[in-house]
Amino acid sequence: MAGERNGATARQEQPEQPPAAVERPYAVSPREGLPISDSGMATNPHRHAGMVRWLHPAQLLRTGLDALVAAVFGARADHRLIEAVVRPQAPYFDYSQETLPEGDFWLDYVADTGDGWDSTYTVARLLALPELKLPVRGISRSEPHATKRGRVLVFGGDGVYPGASREAYEERLVQPYEAAMRRSQAPNPDLFVIPGNHDWYDGLSAFMRLFCANRWIAGRRTRQSRSYFALKLPKNWWLIGTDVQLNSDIDVPQVEYFREVAQHMGPDDRVILCNAEPAWIMAAAARRKGSYLENNLEYLQEKVLGRRISVFLAGDLHHYRRHEDAAGRQKITAGGGGAFLHPTHAPAAHVLRDGYRLQKSFPDERTSRKLARKNLLLIRYSPLFGLMTGALYLLLALAAYAEVGSLGLSQLPQVVMAVANSMVSRPWTMVLGLATIGGLIGLADSHFGRWRALAGTLHGLGHILAAFFTAWGGTYLTVSGLGICPELTADGLHCTAGWAHLAGKFLLSSGFTFLGGFLVGPFVMGLYLWLSVNFFGAHSNEAFISLALPDWKNFLRLHIGQDGHLTVYPVGIERVPRKWKETHAGPYAPAYEPDDPKATPPVLIEPPIRV
Repeated sequence: MAGERNGATARQEQPEQPPAAVERPYAVSPREGLPISDSGMATNPHRHAGMVRWLHPAQLLRTGLDALVAAVFGARADHRLIEAVVRPQAPYFDYSQETLPEGDFWLDYVADTGDGWDSTYTVARLLALPELKLPVRGISRSEPHATKRGRVLVFGGDGVYPGASREAYEERLVQPYEAAMRRSQAPNPDLFVIPGNHDWYDGLSAFMRLFCANRWIAGRRTRQSRSYFALKLPKNWWLIGTDVQLNSDIDVPQVEYFREVAQHMGPDDRVILCNAEPAWIMAAAARRKGSYLENNLEYLQEKVLGRRISVFLAGDLHHYRRHEDAAGRQKITAGGGGAFLHPTHAPAAHVLRDGYRLQKSFPDERTSRKLARKNLLLIRYSPLFGLMTGALYLLLALAAYAEVGSLGLSQLPQVVMAVANSMVSRPWTMVLGLATIGGLIGLADSHFGRWRALAGTLHGLGHILAAFFTAWGGTYLTVSGLGICPELTADGLHCTAGWAHLAGKFLLSSGFTFLGGFLVGPFVMGLYLWLSVNFFGAHSNEAFISLALPDWKNFLRLHIGQDGHLTVYPVGIERVPRKWKETHAGPYAPAYEPDDPKATPPVLIEPPIRV
């Protein structure tokens, strides 16, 4: 890849020897040890994890339970209150004097990492290269921009998917990053991390053990002892990393911590504020008016930091979207560190409530809408989801069973009448049908507004209608197609051909019904998701977790120049490699190189943004 050649050259010139000792601006902890990959902690270092399949029945159950437990106990067992007491932390970490010989400073930002190996390692590898030369996407004759690896790497939230645990962090985050760079030359880069909602699913326990214990991870040292921090950067710049937990808010001790930080700021200092969620996009899509925060986080932004904030950074939405106001302040959503892609056309946020306007999306909205159409082939991307719809269709068919195997399409009215009579004689059939509709009303996105009940009802009726035709087709194929139990006894309960035909009819018709539900059900769901996201701006999350697309990744490279200006380089990868080859290059360089001709090289999503 052309954009990486210079970085590769620099990598080859580095001697594979332990980094020389260097004086650090902080005390070395006696708890420090080997990198995780060298300490025997990695559970399965040779397994390359695939993308999380969110619609897998077992995964749906686990995710639902995790979310329920986190929602019930998260606010009542706030780990941040404990760490504020037992984990002292300096008001800020000082990098203000750590510039390169040229007088500038580089910092990397990436969010929503730790999903499939291909996407996570692709980004980790680019972050590990000493230098990247990047052309601007869509501008063929532009000179490539030279960027350098950051002195600091900031993880902007949701470090692992589907939920936090020691094993998940090691397999989906640590192993890809340590395959990209296990060790680094001095001065070694540092790592700071803010947690997102997925990091909170275990009460932040695994996060604290991994990132708040002053250890080495992928050639970088962690320094924070709490889940929030402040960095003093050169040229009067600051970076603030908050922890908004599960309720999109910060706790009072955190407010006091940042109030103390603000006392060290000068009147002309400028702030890069990193939150785990882009509240500005959620607010633009919300129907309720008024402040979009109305909590301690708003107080921090408006009263403590105020007009010092020049750049807002957030992940959580797995794409790139940049908004800018008339004064040149930036609100950037950059959640492309490895997790599945989110759409950029929904929720719509062309103009934010505070006047910021959309400047760039990656992928663009037209491409995003086109990608949403993949839901029509949902079974291809989430094949085991059909187990759920197959089971549902079979239950509905058994509940409303009627002898319609000898009736063809020309006899549709008789079929409908037979099924209706069956439903009247079995009241629990109506209960199951209403439960199906009610459940799908409950699952309908709130973005439908007052049409939510109607959307859920139509979705439920779609599945019930599909179950009707699937069961009828299965029964007709069994009786009329295969000739199994074509005639019944006078009481209508037995086959004239004997019990073997009766059992065969039940088993085969049930099997055909389940198979039809397995195939048809995902299409009905995919059709619903496609219509919802492309025409109503609803289900933007569900319509893309179903696809688990690993492409369209991004991260940010920030540069503070000698003149004090901040320049943001948004790096994008349209298609990540699916094939890799080992390099045997040693611990200071990536262990794998792309071996996929379909992969695209890294580029700048748009020209550098100067703040």
